[in-house]
Amino acid sequence: MTLNVLVWHVHGSWTTSFIHGRHRYLLPTGPWGGGRMGRDWPANAVEIPFDQLHREAVDVVVVQEPDQIQLAEQLPVGRQVPMIYLEHNTPKGNVPCARHPIAHRDDIPLVHVTHFNDLMWDTGRAPTTVIEHGIVDPGERYTGELARAGVVINEPVRRGRVTGTDLLPAFAAKVPLDIFGMGLDGLDDCAGRLQPHGDLPALRLYDELAKRRVYLHTTRWTSLGLSLIEAMHLGMPVVALATTEALRAVPADCGLVSTDVNELVDGLHWLVSEPESARRIGEKAREHALANYGLAQFLDEWDELLMAVSS
Repeated sequence: MTLNVLVWHVHGSWTTSFIHGRHRYLLPTGPWGGGRMGRDWPANAVEIPFDQLHREAVDVVVVQEPDQIQLAEQLPVGRQVPMIYLEHNTPKGNVPCARHPIAHRDDIPLVHVTHFNDLMWDTGRAPTTVIEHGIVDPGERYTGELARAGVVINEPVRRGRVTGTDLLPAFAAKVPLDIFGMGLDGLDDCAGRLQPHGDLPALRLYDELAKRRVYLHTTRWTSLGLSLIEAMHLGMPVVALATTEALRAVPADCGLVSTDVNELVDGLHWLVSEPESARRIGEKAREHALANYGLAQFLDEWDELLMAVSS
């Protein structure tokens, strides 16, 4: 059975994986919606103006923001369309006690993208589950030909300590860094050892990252940066802060994960200095990513939930 699934294009990388399923995915334009936003997605990802959705027999809605619940409740008069709330983000504020926006509702399943999110949010009455990330495999592209580290950060200047921007000089002092992402203007070049490359299209980004010997993940507070998982799929060894879900996502044989920045700096330098070791560890990283963050398992778990909620 094929469902009509209404889902807003909020998180590009996650949506790319989600719309590779077997259903018909309605991507609204208008309130909270950017449609396909020019992405080269399969034909079953259908862009539609929000005010035209009343013409569609929507079977289930995946909401990702509280305001989207109100929008979804405007859908076809005469029947209640089942909803699933997808939580991408870690809580903010008083984190141990942070209450989720739908904690008071027991009629909307709440899906977390990481076990860390599930642990840290107070979800009250909401029925919760975890469906971990899965990505479209970009293929093993690693060459490691450049004795540099690749980093993907969006808006590092604005977000500062959240993305670990303050830590970059310590790493750049030992290993030159190449930074990819949006909003890089004003980033300290660390005496010429930090090179911004901007926001590249996905395929080009994969090729460029794979030329760097190591992937560096400095984010302190995030659900789980998909760029980290993508780098592992490419076959890159990883050096990462042991924060949020990274400790679970990166086993010991796939790179170095620690809260000791000096240890991470030394580890990054060692991997860049030892190309054969870096390649061997990167192969392990790819094996782990394929086994634990592959697309098939992700789609199977979502398919099971979508069918259960819509039945």
